Amino acid sequence: MLQLTWKRLGLIAVLALTLVIAACGTDDEDGGEEPEGTEGEETEETAEGDIEHEGELELVYVEWDTEVASTHVIGHVLEDLGYDVTLTPLDNAVMWQAVANDEADGMVAAWLPGTHGEQYEENQDNLVELGPNFEGAAIGIVVPEYMDVDSIEELDQYADELGESITGIEPGAGVVQASEDAVETYGNLEGWSVDTSSSGAMATALGEAISNEEPIAVTGWDPHWKFAEYDLKYLEDPEMVFGEAETIETMVREGLEEDLPGAYQVLDNFFWEEDEFNGVMAEIQDGVDPEEAAANFVENHPELVEEWTNVQ
Repeated sequence: MLQLTWKRLGLIAVLALTLVIAACGTDDEDGGEEPEGTEGEETEETAEGDIEHEGELELVYVEWDTEVASTHVIGHVLEDLGYDVTLTPLDNAVMWQAVANDEADGMVAAWLPGTHGEQYEENQDNLVELGPNFEGAAIGIVVPEYMDVDSIEELDQYADELGESITGIEPGAGVVQASEDAVETYGNLEGWSVDTSSSGAMATALGEAISNEEPIAVTGWDPHWKFAEYDLKYLEDPEMVFGEAETIETMVREGLEEDLPGAYQVLDNFFWEEDEFNGVMAEIQDGVDPEEAAANFVENHPELVEEWTNVQ
């Protein structure tokens, strides 16, 4: 009986010592300072492995063929990941204001530095710039190749046939404003006007004129399906009113990276080339619904989509 008692006492002592050692180790982990450079490493690893693609996301765009195509494509990609995505068409100026005022989450429709230069200046302090999603965009006055004119300085040769007017798109669009500046800059266009309408109306007028091989001058930009459909040319702009080549850039609201880090990274990764861009626009122009055209693109370009959705 006494032997058993000592054994129990010995066991109790061992257990007590074990608890003391464990408690000391816990105190060191909880209260001790982490070695320099290791703070937050576990949190970062968890974040890298556990980005959840969920939440509501609104992208806004102006109803140009380029922006209809790009917004629907990246919207479809984000929706496939699990986000509840809303795509909202807006007037050009309102689109910029919506993102700057946190009323919308982002856009992939910023033409810089010229086309949307004014809107950028007004709103840049309240936006997060993610850089270009397309490079090599251009704007200018466009005519059919069969017209015997190569420069804006020569366009007055067609004053009677054109009624001294250039067919434009939506009022306030950068290419419209630049065309109005060209009318003021080039003395041979004194008295001319830029007749605004819509992107669709401009394209219809262009197609009808080409069908009848009639002269027409339109506010043009590329990428755009019309350059694949018709034989067109930009008029030379020696005064550089329309500027150099542009980029189409992605802008998001402040705080999106913290609120939806996965969506932020996908939008940051979004970039494509002209052939890919034109393919979606051409399909939409042929009558395919933009959502269906976007779904077709995503299905047919898995490697590119994987690049966009590679988030950490």
